[in-house]
Amino acid sequence: MRRRFSIGRKCSGRPLKKARAEGRTIVFLDESGLSQRPHRVRTWARKGQTPVLEFNFNWKLLSAIAGMTFWNIYFQLFSKTIRSAQVIEFLGHLKRHLRGPLLVVWDRLPAHRSRAVREWLWDQHGWIHTEYLPAYAPELNPVEYLWGYWKQHELPHVCPKDWWELHEGARRTLRRIRRRPRIIAAFWEQSKLPFAPRYIM
Repeated sequence: MRRRFSIGRKCSGRPLKKARAEGRTIVFLDESGLSQRPHRVRTWARKGQTPVLEFNFNWKLLSAIAGMTFWNIYFQLFSKTIRSAQVIEFLGHLKRHLRGPLLVVWDRLPAHRSRAVREWLWDQHGWIHTEYLPAYAPELNPVEYLWGYWKQHELPHVCPKDWWELHEGARRTLRRIRRRPRIIAAFWEQSKLPFAPRYIM
C-alpha cells in the first residue's frame, strides 16, 4: 500500500525513519521535456538592438527523467514521451547505479501508477519502495528546481539545428550540473523539506 508523503516534520519522519533503518537511499524523481524551440529569458542588448533568435519550428520532443539523492543526480533522456516503459527502464538504471535498497518519492503521474510499473516493482521483492508526494505540491520535489535551473541558466536562448544537437546539449549540461554539489544542495534547500538540510550537512 502506497502512502502520500507528508511535509510535516512529524509525518515525514515516519517513512524517512523506516527508510534509514532499512538502509534505503532516498531518491526524488520527476520528468520534464525540451523541444527545438529556444527557452527565452530576459537578457541584455545594445540600446535599440532587439535580440533575435533564429530557430526552426520543429516539434521533435526530448524527454528527460531524473532522480536526485542528497549528493547526486541520475538522469536519462528519451526521444519520446515518458510512459511506463521508460519509467521502468530508469528505475532499473537507478538500481544498477545505487547500492542497497531504495525509497523513491514521486508524484501521481499515470505512468508511475500504471499496472506495468506496479508489477515491475512487485518483482523487485521490496528492493524499491515508493512514496507519493501530496497532490498539487511540485514545490516539494527538489528535482523541479533542477529543471528550472537547467532551462533558465544552462539552456537559455539555445537554438539547436536538429534533435541530435538538442540531445547532446541537454546531456552535456546535466552532466555539468551533476559535478556541482553546491547546486544540488541548493535544490534541496529550495524544496523546504524539513529533513533535507540536516542530511546535506
